[in-house]
Amino acid sequence: MQKFPVPEEFALKQTAPKIAGSGVIIGGDKVVCAYDLVEQMEYFYVRVVRAKELPGKDVTGTCDPYVEVKLGNYKGVTKHFEKKSNPEWNLVFAFAQEQLQASHVEVVVKDKDVVLDDFAGRVSFDLVDIPRRVPPDSPLAPQWYKLEDKKGEKLKKGEIMLALWKGTQADEAFSDAWHSDAAAVGSEGVSKIRGKVYLSPRLWYLRVNVIQCQDLLPSDKSRPPEVCVKVVLGNQALKTKVSSVKSVNPSWNEDLVFVAAEPFEDPLVITVEDRIAPNKDEILGRCVMLLNSVSRRLDNKPVPAKWHNLEKHPLVEGQKKEAKFSSKIHLRISLDGGYHVLDESTYYSSDYRPSSKLLWKSSIGLLELGIISSTGLSLMKSKDGRGTTDAYCVAKYGPKWVRTRTIIDSVSPKWNEQYTWEVFDPCTVITIGVFDNGHLQGGVDTSIGKVRIRLSTLETDRVYTHSYPLIALKPSGVKKMGEVQLAVRFSCTSYLNMLQKYTHPLLPKMHYVHPLSVIQLDVLRYQAIQIVSARLGRAEPPLKKEAIEYMLVVGSHIWSVRKAKANFVRIMNVMSGVVAVAKWFDQICQWKNPLTTILIHILFVILILYPELIFPTLFLYLFFIGIWNYRWKPRHPPHMDIRLSHADAVGPDELDEEFDTFPTSKSSDVVRMRYDRLRSIGGRIQTVIGDLAMQGERFQSLLSWRDPRASALFIAFCLSAASVLYITPFQIVILLMGLYVLRHPKLRSKVPPPSTNFFKRLPARSDLML
Repeated sequence: MQKFPVPEEFALKQTAPKIAGSGVIIGGDKVVCAYDLVEQMEYFYVRVVRAKELPGKDVTGTCDPYVEVKLGNYKGVTKHFEKKSNPEWNLVFAFAQEQLQASHVEVVVKDKDVVLDDFAGRVSFDLVDIPRRVPPDSPLAPQWYKLEDKKGEKLKKGEIMLALWKGTQADEAFSDAWHSDAAAVGSEGVSKIRGKVYLSPRLWYLRVNVIQCQDLLPSDKSRPPEVCVKVVLGNQALKTKVSSVKSVNPSWNEDLVFVAAEPFEDPLVITVEDRIAPNKDEILGRCVMLLNSVSRRLDNKPVPAKWHNLEKHPLVEGQKKEAKFSSKIHLRISLDGGYHVLDESTYYSSDYRPSSKLLWKSSIGLLELGIISSTGLSLMKSKDGRGTTDAYCVAKYGPKWVRTRTIIDSVSPKWNEQYTWEVFDPCTVITIGVFDNGHLQGGVDTSIGKVRIRLSTLETDRVYTHSYPLIALKPSGVKKMGEVQLAVRFSCTSYLNMLQKYTHPLLPKMHYVHPLSVIQLDVLRYQAIQIVSARLGRAEPPLKKEAIEYMLVVGSHIWSVRKAKANFVRIMNVMSGVVAVAKWFDQICQWKNPLTTILIHILFVILILYPELIFPTLFLYLFFIGIWNYRWKPRHPPHMDIRLSHADAVGPDELDEEFDTFPTSKSSDVVRMRYDRLRSIGGRIQTVIGDLAMQGERFQSLLSWRDPRASALFIAFCLSAASVLYITPFQIVILLMGLYVLRHPKLRSKVPPPSTNFFKRLPARSDLML
């Protein structure tokens, strides 16, 4: 395979972070056993639980209290309560050790006022007296502390419950804490920058088999009804074809497939419509049903079909109505749990398990990811007249999404967060994306770059520590947006089970027994992405739609000249091995190296005399090639290749076309120029396809008597060949053919052989084309 050198700027770099998993033990602290793929970060934690008997400023004795935690130049503030002397906050403040610029911490209780907040009391602690807590120790119990005035004297009234300790990012309070590196974010925005773990909803394919209707009541009985069925589930709507049976008892037997997500909230609405005009439909009946009552199936055995009443105005659930005559519809509805609902491309999917948990197999290993840091990030937005970046990472594997906390105003953020996933298939891909948090300023989250790592390319129980370039394709061209440092380890619980996975089908059995069309899969994948985006967008903090669509690569099927060229180069690289073998064999036939040609003659004669050695020789040759190539096996996981993607040699107009909307938003002149270019490309493809078709038609014409003389010659040759091959031993025939192919150039003619001349004279159907 041909390989192109990648510029150093876009190359993968091996790193040596101070992590325990790589063999570099740090700090002598046992916490690194749980967080051994990230660098240990020291934090000082203050938990403000509650206060009681706070002194008031008015006649009622109440106040509007809030708490300030001061440590050097950093100050964390709780929300304030109105008219409350015994408030409860239960909020944790985390101050990074490297940012500490003081020897003591001060907790101040204040009474909020319109003009100037009043001082209510304070408590001060020396940092050297703060204990250290290491998980899995139990959390430190908070204690009551009497408030002091500004002179340090104890107040008669007022106490505050606090817990103070030193720890690391392994502390369970870390994820929900207020962080000193986000001091510029107000208390209202803290929830938007916290790290969280999200779970995608479990998705099912809902199959609605519309069979027939009976006793429909169209308003116009003078014309045969043209009936179709419309089925709606949430934002998804599909229609059957107009029934070929033009009567009040139409039939279809047509399948409509939807994507449904647990918990099943949206009802299924079936509407029977009569097309009375090109743009006008009359509703003949409707029924509504909940998905919780729908049968679930694990294989391709059909569930029982049921008749349902059609109502002009469906009843609200629980409402009763007197029984009377109604039209009916015959449906077979099932939730198909034997499929895997694709929300990612099959080329780099992170999960292939079916929807039903009853069909899940046991896990084969564990994937651990350490998101350490990022360097050299591009400035993504402007704030106070200067560029800034508020970066966070998102990692997706299987149904589990993880989001790191947002590091405010830093182009070199350090996250040092570690996550784990169960692995059920080694031939899966984990995706890590880096984003700029734009929701703090009321904007959208902007993608910076992403990394994909295929688990099957990793050695088990080895820690990979690399700095991955974040590459983005912009309208101006390919650009490096920074680097992200990751540590990855894939550990296997059962090596035998993992090897068995390589012999199993990639997708669940139902994808092969009852396959869905390519068009169906594309539509259903788009619907699945919309459902996942809507569900995760309702979490707190929300995982935004733009981040999810970037991770799941929405719109990857849109035409691109760059991608077409890149895929053509990929095909040529794949065929390069075959071309190299063909060139080598031609050199053998041309006797370029007489010694090699003689050795090939000897090997050929041995294999003909002892044909039982052919396959052992072939597989032994492949074995030695594999052993020989082991010395050059890749030592690093693969990464985005700008040369393979043809991103470094793409023109500005081709990039402008790739970033164009669908449908296009360009002027007619630009669209005409691109259409002409596409016609030119299509013309070349058309010529190649026509040549392939012509060669196949020539083969078909050998016995079709389209050319009676050519067919007569061919059948005469077949009769002669059958007689000769019947008399002559097969080994002799093969030996003579091989020696003829390997004959010396002096015995060759410059003109093509008679067989080639005969084949090229055969008729094709090209002369019948208009």
